[in-house]
Amino acid sequence: MSSAPPSPERCAALLERWRPELRLSARERSVLGPELTALDAQLERLRQRRLRVAVFGRVGVGKSSLLNALLGEERFATDVAHGCTRLQEHTPWNQVISGLKRVELVDTPGIDEIAASGRQRLAARVALGADLVLFVLDGDLAAPELEALEALLRGGTPLLLVLNRSDCWPETELNALLASIRHRLPEAAAELELVTVAAAPRRATLLADGRVRSELEPARIEPLRQQLTTLLQRSGLLLLALNSLRSADRFSLRLHQWRLGHGREAARGLIGRFAALKATTVAANPLVLLDVAGALALDTTLVLQLCRLYGLELDGPQARLMLGRISAQGALLGGAQLGIQLLLGGLRQLLLLAAPLSGGLSLAPAAPVALAQVALAVVATRRTGRLAASQLLRSAQVGGARPGALLRRLARQDPDVRRWLLQWQTLEPSPPLQALLP
Repeated sequence: MSSAPPSPERCAALLERWRPELRLSARERSVLGPELTALDAQLERLRQRRLRVAVFGRVGVGKSSLLNALLGEERFATDVAHGCTRLQEHTPWNQVISGLKRVELVDTPGIDEIAASGRQRLAARVALGADLVLFVLDGDLAAPELEALEALLRGGTPLLLVLNRSDCWPETELNALLASIRHRLPEAAAELELVTVAAAPRRATLLADGRVRSELEPARIEPLRQQLTTLLQRSGLLLLALNSLRSADRFSLRLHQWRLGHGREAARGLIGRFAALKATTVAANPLVLLDVAGALALDTTLVLQLCRLYGLELDGPQARLMLGRISAQGALLGGAQLGIQLLLGGLRQLLLLAAPLSGGLSLAPAAPVALAQVALAVVATRRTGRLAASQLLRSAQVGGARPGALLRRLARQDPDVRRWLLQWQTLEPSPPLQALLP
């Protein structure tokens, strides 16, 4: 029987332990300063149980009006000319949600006011700064909306789809519009809730002089209010914990990528020194078993040194476990390497033992055999170093105590989390591993 999913409280406790263990250098704090500030802000919101709900969508779809309708007052600026919101703004929601100290509503700029690359950055900021996003439409999905929606899905951001201005469509046309939106949604968004609202409905009134005047009617957003309240009552703290885990995992990966890239030259020199040391040991040592034992000891020491270089602390057993995993990936580091070393070492010993009987003639082929052992030792050591560096980068994502590992466990065990994180991955793609390896 599978164990229960980790609770939000356990996630928060993990992050409280994980954050002080980062042990950042002054250089790392400087280079990764903005990301670190955003991470600490998110962790502080988790401690204070302050959840953020952001609206997201094109200019003029009624994002600010929707938030004002939820608040029951005109807190966010609206304008018939559209495009009032230039920066992110937030204000507390007066809705009481059990388990949370406060819920903040966040208004964001329209996604079609900026270039495509800017939309990606805005989606990334909103995804990391909001625990739930209301993706607002006022018609069928347009290309900029689809692009932004896919970016949010890749970030694993929990979403609710909201169709505003439903009062502008007759019932038959509204049903056709909803079906069209569903048809155009990416596969990962197929199960998203789609709520219809009218945040600022208007009614046309014919005046006595023949003129037509548009009059504002009460907002019709009760389905969204009920659904949003129910979701936050049931999973609000979990949403807050999930976003904190995503932020922590993203920073953890960025940190390890930076360490790997920054330490590449130092790692290259370290691997070179160990390769030379192993080559000298193999060339000077006539005993096969000592060759093999010495090579394994040097490889283990190399892994430990690389761990220190990249800011990871592994004890001896952990390093040997990592080396075992590395050995399974490369033929030179597995049975092939040991077999070839044993074969070459045994051949060299036979040639040395036969020297008195052959008058020293058997020593002639012993030299090429020794050179072959040296070359194999150098190649194997460099391979060990590169695979160790690769394993260290991957450990940033799959380590048992890391935020990303807990996210994956939550996704496996909780159906809601699995649905929310269907396309979850880091917002910024990792640089090619080859570019970071020594």
